[in-house]
Amino acid sequence: MVKPRRCLAQHWLKSENALNNLIKAACCELDQDIILEIGPGTGILTRRLLPLVKFLVGVELDKDLCKLLVNKLGKKENFLLLQGDFLSLDISSTLVNLSICQQPNKVVANIPYNITGPIIEKLLGRISQPNKQPYELIILLIQKEVAQRLVAEPGSRNCGALTVKVQYLAECKMIASVPAEAFYPKPKVDSAIVSLYPRKICKPANNPKQLEALVKLGFRTKRKMLRNNLQSVIERDHLIKLLEHLQINPHARAEDLSLQQWIKLSNKIC
Repeated sequence: MVKPRRCLAQHWLKSENALNNLIKAACCELDQDIILEIGPGTGILTRRLLPLVKFLVGVELDKDLCKLLVNKLGKKENFLLLQGDFLSLDISSTLVNLSICQQPNKVVANIPYNITGPIIEKLLGRISQPNKQPYELIILLIQKEVAQRLVAEPGSRNCGALTVKVQYLAECKMIASVPAEAFYPKPKVDSAIVSLYPRKICKPANNPKQLEALVKLGFRTKRKMLRNNLQSVIERDHLIKLLEHLQINPHARAEDLSLQQWIKLSNKIC
């Protein structure tokens, strides 16, 4: 029997309700969808997805779990298991090298808490460098605190740099909360299912690299007003006038700005 490894932040989902919510959110289409599952673990979600999709690619780091998955699901014609670290694996090139021409169009996964940020960045890209081949839909089961940051509204205490970066690249929605009791072993925090719909910004930043840097700098010290955090890139009095011109409160903090206000501010700072 394979046991969860703390060093890999393994918490295996056991809740039928959570599994049903994940599958429902994925809106699977049998003849069309090729799913990427990051960290299939024991295969509890994989088994439910396989009858609903055209093909499923699983990426699992744990060699012992890979053996378990091969024994359980290795004979399924629409299942391919890749052993390796998702963060360093080039999925597209690997599939091409295996003579699999079709690429995943959706992601459905229960991902490790400790690498949530890097995984989301690899799936979506960055403000300055979006994913050139975006997925149609990304469904993730993640720590609830992070989920709340992804969907946060301007002015919310949950709004941070991650909020702006992800919302620039995708429409984010909270699907359902998942209690700690839904996992084995039980984590110390609750989780949530979120959906990310990658999108093209109607009015993107003129200089995405500058916007990315500005957001990072703006949220560097959340308790400080924006005019203080940005002093290194724009003179304080000039910034106050610029904020007033953009109808932004001169006393605003970074979390008070909407995505569009961040874009407008970046565009005005030359």
